[in-house]
Amino acid sequence: MQFDSWQAFWQMGGYAFYVWTSFGVTFLAMGMIVYSSASTHKKLLKDVAQESARQQRIAAAKQANQRAPKHNVTGEEV
Repeated sequence: MQFDSWQAFWQMGGYAFYVWTSFGVTFLAMGMIVYSSASTHKKLLKDVAQESARQQRIAAAKQANQRAPKHNVTGEEV
């Protein structure tokens, strides 16, 4: 479609409200998708870091438990 002037372009042959509203809704939806994806990505990275730290703490506790001297019920070292 070819327009005679910029004013005609912005008026879109009398359908400007529908055309520009559809553009606005589309860009708003796309922006919300980008924001949602970025925030989900950030949350997933945080969760992975927390799980990794948890696994490291568990491994360190197991090593410390293996190195500690063993005692029986009476308190004598085994």
